[in-house]
Amino acid sequence: MALLPFSTVRWAGALALGAGVLGALPGPAQAAPDGRQISTQGANGAPACMTCHGANGEGNPAAGFPHLAGMGAAYLAEQLEAMANGSRVSPVMAATAKALDPAQRQAVAAYYAGLPSPLNIDRLAATARHPVKPDDTGAWLATRGAWDKNVPACNQCHGPGGIGVGANFPSLAGQPAAYIAGQLRAWRQGQRPPGPLGLMPAVATRLTDAEIDAVSAYYAGLPKAADLLAAQANTAAGAKQ
Repeated sequence: MALLPFSTVRWAGALALGAGVLGALPGPAQAAPDGRQISTQGANGAPACMTCHGANGEGNPAAGFPHLAGMGAAYLAEQLEAMANGSRVSPVMAATAKALDPAQRQAVAAYYAGLPSPLNIDRLAATARHPVKPDDTGAWLATRGAWDKNVPACNQCHGPGGIGVGANFPSLAGQPAAYIAGQLRAWRQGQRPPGPLGLMPAVATRLTDAEIDAVSAYYAGLPKAADLLAAQANTAAGAKQ
């Protein structure tokens, strides 16, 4: 067998070493997913979020699609992950959530969290100061609860006027009644993760169907009720001047 000259071997080794180093170098960095683009154009075969949730994340109450704008990014990302892995059953959202990779879910969640909320937070919070009657079932459950069966007031976790609190308790005000009721029934049936301390399945199983419908309708109509109360307050203040 013929031996190669030392110089040839040396250069061949150097070239091999160089190729190995180049191969180990990272490739061009991939651009981070664009949450706005996913919202308006979709991604990976998933439709644009705005198709159902509105151009500004305001939702579509008539069709039962919730608003997303201004909700916590961590909460939204958690829900997308739950829909993708099947722990939150959603025939409408499952395919979309699965089509997005984790980075895309995080990106679109952050995008919606950064949009202005469609809610008037101050007016909604002020509704909690108005008296309610026990026969107004939805308002009573929201603001007082049903302690005879260990159901706390919804506002205790979701904030005055259902404005939402922190990462774990989303806003309820203005969400479609059918959507809220559907989620309460999903907790009853084990079709949503239990959440902090398993609170929601415990609450949902203690409510009757009529109570679920009443509290859902209350929160759905709360933004309009808050506007009416504010208008009445302004009229009363003007009359005193």
